[in-house]
Formats: sequence, C-alpha cells, structure tokens
Amino acid sequence: MKILNSKTEDIDAVFKIYDAATAHQKKVAKKSWRGFERSLIEQEIAEKRHFVIKENEAVACTFVLTFNDAIIWKEANLQPSVYLHRIATNPDFRGRNYVKKIVDWAVNYAKENQKLFVRLDTHSGNERINEYYTNCGFTYKGISEIEWTADLPEHYKEGSFSLFEIEI
Repeated sequence: MKILNSKTEDIDAVFKIYDAATAHQKKVAKKSWRGFERSLIEQEIAEKRHFVIKENEAVACTFVLTFNDAIIWKEANLQPSVYLHRIATNPDFRGRNYVKKIVDWAVNYAKENQKLFVRLDTHSGNERINEYYTNCGFTYKGISEIEWTADLPEHYKEGSFSLFEIEI
C-alpha cells in the first residue's frame, strides 16, 4: 500500500471510484454526492492536494486535503488544520480500513506541518458513518448549517453537515 499524490493518468480511475461511491451512498443513505467537475480534480492534482492509495498499480482509494474550509467550519477555520474530503474506496478494496490509514497519515502530516487538527465533514443524519468516523479516532463536534456557494460541490446545496476532528 502506498499513499501518493494523484497524477493526471489517475483521473479516470478516480472518477470510477467516485461513481461507485455515489451509487453506494444512494443505496445506504438519504443524501449522496452529485458528481464532480474534472477541472476540480485537475486543479487539486496540480496543487498536490489530491491523493490516491495504490495497491500494486491499482487505485484502491482516493482523498483530498485542504487547509481552509471556512464555509463549513466557520470561525473554527481560523485554527491551523488539515481537512480531509472525498474519501472514497474502490469497491474491489473495501474492508481494508483505508480510512484509518488515511487518518494516521493525515495526523502525521498535520504534525509535520504544524497544524492543530485533522478535520472532516459529512452529511448529517447518517448515524452509521458518524459512528465509523468516531471509531477512526475523530471526535464529533456538532452540525454545521451552511449557505451554499458556487465554491462548493453540488452535494453541499442541501442539508446540514456533521463535523469531526482529531486534535493533534
């Protein structure tokens, strides 16, 4: 298993994983992703914030880092943090605890870059995913109600978001 910066040649595999994750979300939850623009992924790759986990040469999982999430985290965004987004696992690799491995990696990354927290958000109302994130070491921090802006993906248009963090 290797965590690597995504490359342009990984984009098709990443979108297959996003499509599979969205289909799975639609089966198990009331809310789901609504797709992502290719240009967004290309920008994240260029900024070296988009990552893949590879098993041999297969893309097993993908995720994104940001260092600013003011719309979701509001005033807490002023605290230096690493924000995890769009964690998605290739269905052929489910059950291998990649989220826990990403969390361990992100905590080390945060320490090395003088960040105080590792944070993430998810649609609120899904107790199963909330419990999963707390089992991965996150503390539940409540719900954020936001006003959608064009800076956010479409799935942020509706609802509220559960907030989770790990203090470094």
